[in-house]
Amino acid sequence: MPRSAVCQTRPVAILLALGSALVYGVADYCGGRSSRFHPAAVVTLIGQTVSLLIVGALVLLGNTPAPDGATFAWSLGGGAAGAFALLGLYYAFAHGAMTVVAPLSAVVGAVVPVVAGRIVGERPASIAYLGIALAIVAVALVSGAVGGRHQPTPPRIALLAAAAGFGFGLWFVALDRCADDAGMWPLLASRAMSVPIMLGVCLALGARPGVQHSVLGLAVVAGVLDMVANATYLEATRHGLLSLVAVISSLYPASTVALAFVIDRERVNRWQVLGMALAAVSLVLVTLGRA
Repeated sequence: MPRSAVCQTRPVAILLALGSALVYGVADYCGGRSSRFHPAAVVTLIGQTVSLLIVGALVLLGNTPAPDGATFAWSLGGGAAGAFALLGLYYAFAHGAMTVVAPLSAVVGAVVPVVAGRIVGERPASIAYLGIALAIVAVALVSGAVGGRHQPTPPRIALLAAAAGFGFGLWFVALDRCADDAGMWPLLASRAMSVPIMLGVCLALGARPGVQHSVLGLAVVAGVLDMVANATYLEATRHGLLSLVAVISSLYPASTVALAFVIDRERVNRWQVLGMALAAVSLVLVTLGRA
């Protein structure tokens, strides 16, 4: 059965959520870079296919019994939402400023699970809500929402980024509603849904890889890391409240910014430094306020 809304959030859930945020950010950086040279649909399809192969092997090795129909339903729905969200995110990264796209998607992706958690009766301590609010602000600051931007972002791309965040939020909620004893089945079912969808999108758009085939390796890396992050997040939801775990996982832009700073030689402004400090404070408050 899905985790009860009144269960405690264990410290391990916070650590797992933080780990998933770290890996999600690296995966998004790799996928975003690849999408600048190849159609976003192709990059998404490659990443989702790699994830499907990995999780399929893990399910076979784990020998976990198949879960109930409700878990499959949530997994399939979440897989569809996550696939379109990732497609939208990669497209937005390729056609807009990351400093606009990342915070919009992350903040919306964090808000949706918080609202869902309230609907199902989750009640973290008051101090945790302060931590959640600071985390959302930190996401925006770390991603560079405040400060100078060099690449303009059309309104339609900003709207697409917000839509992608909504899809990620639905994905977070769907994984939380899966049975605790389902093992890796939810991830397998979600990829069994997302891969055919992305294949259909590629065929419908006539999308093909670009000329720089070496960059496709980043799409493969993105797929591997995305599965690691998803598995880590799934485990985190089994030990903590959705409203806390999802917000911490939404701090993923921090690692994306760090990679851009180290690899792309992008400068970190004072607002991003402030965001990193707020992220640390928010984690402390969420930890202290776990229900």
